[in-house]
Amino acid sequence: MSGSELLDLSGRVVIVAGAGGGGIGTATAALTARAGATVVAVSRSRDNLDEHIGPLVKDGLPVVPVAADVSTDQGVAAAMEAADRADGELYGLVNVAGGAAPATWMPATRVTREDWRALFAQNLETMFFMSQAVAAELKRRGRPGSIVSVSSISGMNTAPLHIAYGTAKAALVAATRTLAAELAQDGVRVNAIAPGVTATPASGTYVDADPERDRRAIAMGRRGTPEEQAGAALFLLSDLAGYITGQTILVDGGLNLKWTHLAADNTSLFLKDESFRAAITR
Repeated sequence: MSGSELLDLSGRVVIVAGAGGGGIGTATAALTARAGATVVAVSRSRDNLDEHIGPLVKDGLPVVPVAADVSTDQGVAAAMEAADRADGELYGLVNVAGGAAPATWMPATRVTREDWRALFAQNLETMFFMSQAVAAELKRRGRPGSIVSVSSISGMNTAPLHIAYGTAKAALVAATRTLAAELAQDGVRVNAIAPGVTATPASGTYVDADPERDRRAIAMGRRGTPEEQAGAALFLLSDLAGYITGQTILVDGGLNLKWTHLAADNTSLFLKDESFRAAITR
């Protein structure tokens, strides 16, 4: 089979939970639909669906908008009912729903039990119970499938001043591995992506545009796009990733490669001899 055939999702239904924000979820819904899948695009906000998913529908893409809160049992049920009515066979799920408002950034010593529980509910429970519902239905039908969740670089390393979010995203990685082990014999693959700094409407609330800073901080010298995150999700959904399960792929432009003691030229900030610095960078 050709690479394009292995990426083809025709005849398959994929739920994208958290599709309406205009960022990674919307890009994933669009790219997955263009790969042939019928996409059940779920968002809590009808206005967001109208703004971001509506144009995809008008363009003729096989996208079904569903206003539902997948952090509740009723919302999960609504998403599953829409998938059951959609054209094609249930196959995949992309868990994008989650995130954290700017107000959730604070020292660990200030985090309340309410803060902690809210971020875990938003970022871990939503992923788990949507995955549980899709996996149970795939098992009932005896069909293979693929589940992809969105973690974060914050869940792959430390998350100073954002401990609850980072820990919840790390727990998502652990849940991904355990679900993968349990579901492998049923032909259901479970993976995740961990985005680095990505130019989305949500990140724009607390990350400004600063190309010079991005050049210093990120190995590839720029922030990622929602479409680049969606491409990784599509790969993991597709048959191209047919022998991959239990993995979390960093999609961060090499942000994780830039140690905090490295300068923009990748030399150590601790070097005091500029002639030596010049010699090793020639």
